[in-house]
Amino acid sequence: MEKTGKKKNRYGLLGKNISYSFSQGYFTQKFKDLGLVDHSYENFDLQEITEFSEILSQNRLKGLNVTIPYKEAVIPYLDDMDGQAREIGAVNTIKFTKQGLKGFNTDAYGFKTSLKPFLKPHHTRALVLGTGGASKAINFVLNELGIANTFVSRTKKIGQFTYDELNKDIIETHTVIINCTPLGTHPNVSEKPDLSYQFVGSGHLLYDLIYNPEKTTFLAMGEANGAAICNGLSMLQYQAEKAWKIWNTP
Repeated sequence: MEKTGKKKNRYGLLGKNISYSFSQGYFTQKFKDLGLVDHSYENFDLQEITEFSEILSQNRLKGLNVTIPYKEAVIPYLDDMDGQAREIGAVNTIKFTKQGLKGFNTDAYGFKTSLKPFLKPHHTRALVLGTGGASKAINFVLNELGIANTFVSRTKKIGQFTYDELNKDIIETHTVIINCTPLGTHPNVSEKPDLSYQFVGSGHLLYDLIYNPEKTTFLAMGEANGAAICNGLSMLQYQAEKAWKIWNTP
């Protein structure tokens, strides 16, 4: 078995506590299906973003995906950014070029492509749960689609809701609710965003960026009240394909 370090074309995922990752499984299978024996995909599990410098000193790296919590923290290490990534303010894909490291955001493409089949004309207002790097791409896409959206966080900030403020009227009038928090991720599957789920109804669309488990408690409680639901798997698949295209476009 050829060692990863000897592979000619190395790719990987930058994140924290990523012993299992969708990306590694996805790209390893993709390389196998395409017969790309000189390609490998690794998880770079960093406790601090400062450890990124050590990764950069390694050879044969062609591209990286970036996940929680480094989508914003990685930006100072880049030499250039795609216009959309700059506008969003978060990076989830890095391409190694002769000019240096260039950052892109394929989360926006992945989210938009996976969301659109579920949208109905009455889906005009959204709640975005969480304010981390992933939520920035979500906000960008909703604005593009003309869906008014408000962030929800635990602490009060201007122009945002706190969870305590999410009353019957707010939940009923915001018919798209998107979970960008890690609440409910395996193994903590009983956790969920603190919402009054009894106000969620058949006109709602609940979208969870989490894909493991397939149906989070957040989604299950929405579905029980008649809401349409979608997890984050298709978004991941779309963003991964977009990243692959970026890495392979001269």
